[in-house]
Amino acid sequence: MNKVHRLFIVDDDNLFTHITSLVVDDSDLVEEVKVYNNGKEAYDYLSTHRDSPEKLPDVILLDLSMPIMDGWGFLDKFMNLKLPQAKTIEIYICSSSISPEEIEKARSMSVVSDYIIKPLTRDKLIKMIGEI
Repeated sequence: MNKVHRLFIVDDDNLFTHITSLVVDDSDLVEEVKVYNNGKEAYDYLSTHRDSPEKLPDVILLDLSMPIMDGWGFLDKFMNLKLPQAKTIEIYICSSSISPEEIEKARSMSVVSDYIIKPLTRDKLIKMIGEI
């Protein structure tokens, strides 16, 4: 099974981030987890460290509905972020929205790997990491 070095959870729901962190830690598939409460915090980190691939995440779990900068705003800015060619970041939308329009919009974006409906279970995590 693949292992992920660094995973970011970008979500303003403290209960979701806590439970998801526990699921990720329990899986033993991820070495490091960082939590950001909105898209701006995560984007600022990526922008600051874009020239240091070793500091960048392998996977981002991104909520769509957040204050300050939502998931859509993050994705718009991320698409214009110049990252090293050697670094690929897999972005998974992790949302409670079951709107077919939102799911289709997210899946149609080239930077989005997939759309996961909350909660993130151990089985969903294993499937996700297995596809990387």
